[in-house]
Amino acid sequence: MAVVTSPEIGQPKEVKQSTQKLFQRYLRYLKDERRYSPATLDSYQRDLHQFIDFINAVNVTDCCDVDSLHVRNFAGSRRRRGVSARSLHRSLSAIRGFYTFLQREQLIENNPVADVGGPSIEKKLPNLLDVDEINRLLNEGPQNPLKLRDYAMIELMYSSGLRLAEMVNLNLDAIDLTQGQVQVLGKGNKTRYLPIGANACKALNRWLEARPNIVAEGELAVFINNRGNRLSPRAVQQRMAQIGREQGLDKHVHPHMLRHSFASHLLESSGDLRAVQEMLGHADISTTQIYTHLDFQHLAQVYDKAHPRAKKSQKLDSTTENSFPKDD
Repeated sequence: MAVVTSPEIGQPKEVKQSTQKLFQRYLRYLKDERRYSPATLDSYQRDLHQFIDFINAVNVTDCCDVDSLHVRNFAGSRRRRGVSARSLHRSLSAIRGFYTFLQREQLIENNPVADVGGPSIEKKLPNLLDVDEINRLLNEGPQNPLKLRDYAMIELMYSSGLRLAEMVNLNLDAIDLTQGQVQVLGKGNKTRYLPIGANACKALNRWLEARPNIVAEGELAVFINNRGNRLSPRAVQQRMAQIGREQGLDKHVHPHMLRHSFASHLLESSGDLRAVQEMLGHADISTTQIYTHLDFQHLAQVYDKAHPRAKKSQKLDSTTENSFPKDD
């Protein structure tokens, strides 16, 4: 039997080995069949461990004996501990998936999480960089190899909308500068092919010419650090923030901001939500739709200038204004 510590009572309790085995089976299922990323698996594992600790603390040692009241009490306990609404939604999603898995395995009849909702989440619009700010990030300074690398990363992320993890995981064989194309392995191990813009191709070509001077033997990563090894996500975040400060931007620049900017600017120019969805690698178009709310003021200006009824309305307003005497 495995021993875990209760978050509420602080006393160790025994959990049936069957629960632990089911837990491990579920994680293997997520890894092998659903192809979840290591980061997502780590999050799910933490969330499920917290739930197992909680039910153990209330003397439920078999996960198949859990009912919706246990889940609601868990959610209430987490909220009282100051857990954010977004984190609680993620926890409930992990637990709901676990019990859906148990249903599929015919180990339980009803999913105790099916009707348990989380607290409402305020949807925040993503922070963006405008075109001028993007250009300031790419204001070329001394052309040492690491600067060339940084410019290539910024150009590629803004040109093709890559996620941070997708970019740092790129190997040399994923980039075809002749065709202007990059092969990306996204969430769920789904492959997609994305175009690379002309400026990004130039920046990548300059970086790849400098890369052999610092690369470690046998390293296949496109983007490497000063020791010649694959660049870490954290290092990219630090470099983006540093470049933003160097260029005097009053925003905290981070890699996902470039992805947001790519999506918003492309949607603004094309109006093709489906194409943007495909390029971003979103499984659900509702995830992409947040970008339709980002530039309403710009869309309203376009409407006022272009729509025939809007034009007539403006003329009518002007005529009407001039037709009546003004109040003194």
